Amino acid sequence: MFADRSDLLADADPVRGYGVAVTPGRDGPLVFVAGYGKPNRLYARENGGSGRFADTACGIVADGDRHAMGVCAADVDADGCEEIYVHNCANSVGVAGDSDLLLDRLEADRYRWTDAFALPVNADRLNFRAGRSVAALDRLGTGRYGVAVASYGAPLAFYELGDDGEASDMADAVGLAVEDGCRSLLPGPLCSAGTDLFVGVESGPNRLFRNDGGHYEAVDGGPDLADPAGDARGVALVDEDGSFALAVGNWEGHSRLLRPDSSGRYRDVAPSELRAAEGVRSVVAADFDNDGRQELFCNGFGETNRLFERVDPAENAGSAEPRWAPTETGAAAEPRGFGTGAVAADVDGDGILELVVVHGEVAAQPISVYAAPEAAENDWLRVRPTTPQGAPARGAIVRLHVAGGGTQRRVIDAGGGYLCQTEPVAHFGVGDAEPLRAVVRWPDGRERTIVDPEPNVELDVAHPTVVGE
Repeated sequence: MFADRSDLLADADPVRGYGVAVTPGRDGPLVFVAGYGKPNRLYARENGGSGRFADTACGIVADGDRHAMGVCAADVDADGCEEIYVHNCANSVGVAGDSDLLLDRLEADRYRWTDAFALPVNADRLNFRAGRSVAALDRLGTGRYGVAVASYGAPLAFYELGDDGEASDMADAVGLAVEDGCRSLLPGPLCSAGTDLFVGVESGPNRLFRNDGGHYEAVDGGPDLADPAGDARGVALVDEDGSFALAVGNWEGHSRLLRPDSSGRYRDVAPSELRAAEGVRSVVAADFDNDGRQELFCNGFGETNRLFERVDPAENAGSAEPRWAPTETGAAAEPRGFGTGAVAADVDGDGILELVVVHGEVAAQPISVYAAPEAAENDWLRVRPTTPQGAPARGAIVRLHVAGGGTQRRVIDAGGGYLCQTEPVAHFGVGDAEPLRAVVRWPDGRERTIVDPEPNVELDVAHPTVVGE
């Protein structure tokens, strides 16, 4: 499926990298790559948005003395512009040795940043816990986000920012109590209509938390979701004709495809080929060929990457449930790659998702970019919801209905499972189908409907409280 598009980057320098996050910039997306003991990278498009992506990181953004791993972007101070949270971790367990960064953009249209953790009010509030992934949660639906940090050998942290810039760990107060070897975090509508949270754990049971009015309650997602013998890594929400399944990559065990039943418990329906995918780091669900169905990419560490696609059930199969099967990965197979982080994003603005893969745990390797050439033959639609303050509405849910009765559903990514976070856009491939309406539901429960959207456009959808002002 994939062809190499690494020419989109202005350099091919090897990097020891981990997580990657995508946030809006002045001339297109900004792509932040976490550097481990090496400078972070912040790729922006040259020549006013028409050139290749070049590294613009300097000063506190580059921060070459620390060991960055997990990264996410969100509007934590409700100023209408996303901050970037960088989890630094020099040690694998317990005390990290490095403190985290909370990069605050000084102007929305420029690339000058400061570290909110460096404010005097936060002098005794730095996070030194070893961990992995980070994710953004708008638990109250106000457009003001907190950041969960998957700690390892220490309690999970959840930071919210006060009006004076003071960072407070609210994990205990909001019910997010986990002290196991946390690896991955995935917010989304997992057991309610709000922003729930899946916590992937190494050598222990995975956790599922339901958002109940801004407070989180642990719920039983079933034995397949808990998987106490597993070592969870990448996790992604997978659209199956308008309902979500949960794909969980595993490090030294079986990977899972978890589908909820009518009681809200999850059962594993992974085909044997997906179950056999071990050594998985990141998992990415996206419609790379714009045919109206997502593919599932499993980024392997020291082994060939794998790609799965939806296949129609056989007429005599006796089941109408969606089925998945392996497909050709193409140039993105990377049999000698030591992948760490991966995301899907339309970095060049052509309506086709690129796959960005970061490497470097064992040794420095160049960042890879791939895309599916056949996607250009199909139509697409992209929806970008915003908060009341004008920032990306991460955690919002977008449904697309097309002629013929088809439905797709996406969540604006608030944290992509393991170390990463993709662009704050719902990307829909539609093939040759006609889009009928797109429905956006914000974390506060409000909705807007866009009727008869044109294909091959990106729609900016303001929060209902802003419309008409």
